[in-house]
Amino acid sequence: MVTQRSTAESPAAVQEGAIAATPGCIRCLQMQHINIAARDFERTMAHFADVLGAQYVYDIPGPQWHAVLVYIGGVLFELFVPEHFLLNGRYGPHYVGIEYQVHDLGATRQNLAARGVGLIRDIGMAFHTEPERCLGIAFEFYDHSFHNEPFGWREPLKPADYWRHDHPIGYTGLKRYSVAVADHDAGLAFFRDTFVIDELYEEDRPFIAGRVTGFQLADTVVELISPTGSGVIDRHLQRWGDGIRSVVFGVQDLDAAAAHFAGHGVELAPGDQTDTLAILPAENRGVMMEFAAE
Repeated sequence: MVTQRSTAESPAAVQEGAIAATPGCIRCLQMQHINIAARDFERTMAHFADVLGAQYVYDIPGPQWHAVLVYIGGVLFELFVPEHFLLNGRYGPHYVGIEYQVHDLGATRQNLAARGVGLIRDIGMAFHTEPERCLGIAFEFYDHSFHNEPFGWREPLKPADYWRHDHPIGYTGLKRYSVAVADHDAGLAFFRDTFVIDELYEEDRPFIAGRVTGFQLADTVVELISPTGSGVIDRHLQRWGDGIRSVVFGVQDLDAAAAHFAGHGVELAPGDQTDTLAILPAENRGVMMEFAAE
């Protein structure tokens, strides 16, 4: 069953209504990048470049980890590759979290502290929340934009036309990302209480034994998914617990994208929606990505 909110209101009216209904919530402005903990640098970078066509755009070496920014289909990802993987070994490679731009970092710190959300890392110009209090997600906040302000890229970010028309996968950008949670109502309450969001749809997906709520958070669509019985979502939660499950790219031609992956020895599997195909974690350096035709 699918229920959807009316979209008759203008975006400004929806945003004003959301802010009025949820005073004190954090208003994110723009998604900056999605953060991944990777097991090794060379093999992960080679896979992302060869199979996904990633553009290597920024290098951030450090004593604890080697971090890099890669650009895939118009979406920035930051990979953190620990110098020693021992402490991450039980959990394995995974989506650590996601960074959003906010207007005021100080006010955002105070907002989170008032909710009892601590910080796991704070470097002054950006900080990460404790995943335990945030559905397994280390939300990162930043008060500038990688996309709209000058940045010292190794090479210019490839434009949308390149990803759409010249790249064999035919990326059209980020369609949505999903967050798997064991307790759907508690997960939805967290997002409602913490962020300015606009709820878009609710549906049951019997083919994955899942319950889904989709909502707008800044310039991203987020799908909150929880299990309704035994299935892929239930198994995912048993293995990894709450957190980001998948990133969904739009593509121009799903068959052409599947053919590209087949040419690299990767067979796509059914995704979490009937219109998506997925490259599973075992085939993608530990993280799930999905592809849906625009």
